[in-house]
Amino acid sequence: MSLLLLFTVVSVLTTAAFLALMARQAGTVLRHRWAVPAGFAAEVSLEEHQKAADYERARLGLRAAGAVVGLATGLIWAWAGYDLLFGAVAGQIGPGLGRGVAFVIAVEVVSTVVGLPLALIGTFGVERRFGFNRTTPGRFVADRLKGAVLGLVLGVPLLFGLLWLMRLEGAWWLWVWAGLVVLMFAMTEAFPRFIAPLFNKFSPLEGELRARIEGLLQRCGFEAAGLFVMDASKRSAHGNAYFTGLGRSKRIVLFDTLIAKNSEAELEAVLAHELGHFKLNHIWSGMARSVVILFAGCFALGVLSHQEWLLPSFGITHRDDALSLMVCVVLLQMSGPVLSIGANWISRKHEYQADDFARRMVGADPMASALVRLSRDNASTLTPDPLYALVNYSHPPVPLRVARLRLSEKGTALSA
Repeated sequence: MSLLLLFTVVSVLTTAAFLALMARQAGTVLRHRWAVPAGFAAEVSLEEHQKAADYERARLGLRAAGAVVGLATGLIWAWAGYDLLFGAVAGQIGPGLGRGVAFVIAVEVVSTVVGLPLALIGTFGVERRFGFNRTTPGRFVADRLKGAVLGLVLGVPLLFGLLWLMRLEGAWWLWVWAGLVVLMFAMTEAFPRFIAPLFNKFSPLEGELRARIEGLLQRCGFEAAGLFVMDASKRSAHGNAYFTGLGRSKRIVLFDTLIAKNSEAELEAVLAHELGHFKLNHIWSGMARSVVILFAGCFALGVLSHQEWLLPSFGITHRDDALSLMVCVVLLQMSGPVLSIGANWISRKHEYQADDFARRMVGADPMASALVRLSRDNASTLTPDPLYALVNYSHPPVPLRVARLRLSEKGTALSA
């Protein structure tokens, strides 16, 4: 079986499996649409529960469409697109690194254009229909243009360097891996300082909430370079919070939408949960896994890219390292679903551990209340299909997290 045929079979089977899982999820959510789950009726109204069910089904429909479009475009690229597009680029640009860089950029441009209709439907269709979208067409376009410029500024030099290294013999891929690792750590510093402010405004957190959070940080033995509020409300009504940076540059960022909808006790619980990820070394273990996966990917690139049979196995008639790079990316993507399932399993385990850390810091009730409020305000379903959640969820379903928190609290009380 040729690599192209293998890629086609794996792509079709993987897409079919995910579509089947989405159908299970949609069916499960619909069956439970008519009643709020036991234990949540006092906090979630039937109207809110039904909104979450309808929102989930709408997003599943959009995601299913994206999977089908992704399958079709992926197969078109693999069967003929790469060869045809490279031929068109080669007709305008002579041999050299510049031609390879131009080809990769052209692939990205075409892929972005193909995905644009679904992005528009998601933002101005689904998100607006359920009251979450707050962005304007002008801001949507501006964000896309900023992202494109940023991608060119960062990506073009990297592409030139990568394609230059691919011309070398020996273990050139080790230099690629080392460079990507350095870039990964550098971005943890650069993102909060230079990139995020291009898209959002960050204001220092003030008032009683700041004092309360600083008290939490002291109890946890955690130092942060700053506490900030992000103007997320100009794009979406969804609420969230995140930590960014490493070492002394660590920052805590709260969405203004999160602050508007949660009590101080709930906000403290959310941040205690995020602190748990740092204190339990989840961030560092995640980066270590990324370093290992990058090593495996770069090694595979080094082995495959110089094989004479690689491009002919995809029916590609031209010869260029940029084409070898794209084909290697296509092949490595076949491992994506397996890696994703494993990453989600680890992530769910870490979420439970961070919940437990928050329970010890602020108590089970504030953490459970925060989880229910976030689920309600973000219209997240409380009745997911177990198999769908097992494969796709990076966080455990809220009912399981709440039940575990309350059970742990009872166990603590009994042991005391």
